[in-house]
Amino acid sequence: MRQSGQNTGPKVVGLTGLGLSRPDIARIVSLTPDGFRTRAIVSKLHYYLPLIGSLDNLLRMLKLSSRLLSFNLDKVVKPNAAFLRECGLGDCDIAKLCIFVPRMLTSNPERVRAMVACAERLGVPRGSGMLRQALQAVAFLSEEKIASKVEYLKNTFRWSDAEASIAVCKYPSLLRRSKESLKRRSEFLFSVVGLEPAYIAHRPMILSLSLEGRLSPRYYVIKFLKANGLLGQYRDFYNIVTLSEKAFLEKFICPHKEAAPHLAEDYANACKGSCRLISGLHEPRIA
Repeated sequence: MRQSGQNTGPKVVGLTGLGLSRPDIARIVSLTPDGFRTRAIVSKLHYYLPLIGSLDNLLRMLKLSSRLLSFNLDKVVKPNAAFLRECGLGDCDIAKLCIFVPRMLTSNPERVRAMVACAERLGVPRGSGMLRQALQAVAFLSEEKIASKVEYLKNTFRWSDAEASIAVCKYPSLLRRSKESLKRRSEFLFSVVGLEPAYIAHRPMILSLSLEGRLSPRYYVIKFLKANGLLGQYRDFYNIVTLSEKAFLEKFICPHKEAAPHLAEDYANACKGSCRLISGLHEPRIA
């Protein structure tokens, strides 16, 4: 802290009064030296810390927006927070949103209203449980880029306008996924698994799952079990891939230790990206 002790002393006293240690204060100063010079830093942190939930969360925000403490609380930050509450977001949701998108608090209030309006046009209304994800998705995108991404989703997954709307409403973060990532998943889900466009549109969270670490290995396990009469009653693919790892192992791996002693090892290695073991699941090794 290079400011004179006369200038910094009252601020340090005020910040320690908020429960911050001197090392904590030094971390804040290192991320926002200009912010520390503001006369209202104590009152600003008195507001931010309860809203954001913890010092670690605040530091994450400062790493993304070093000017965070320079914005006017009464004219910018508080009106934005109040508006987000009016839209149905609780303080916990606001904290989760702003840790990744500080501009939701620091942008011109009219800009924040425009972001909410954009989410509404995508079919995610105020009060929706998906609003936080939708705002996080659209905050970095222009209207043109959003329209382009929706068009790409329609072409890649063979969706109608209605199906694309359903998918984005259920999983707004689709708009943030790379085109290459989406293309690879579409090819696998259509050509290998044989899913229909409408099935994916109504279960878009399937597109958030790792192709190499979950979708592909689990598909080949199920194919293996079915081919060898070990699957029993057919189970829905989405329900299978969204099971926790523990539940999947208990349901589909552990019961077959005797009939397929190599299955657990093959599956574990397939999840790590072993092409040889993926092949092993294509051509199962039955005891």
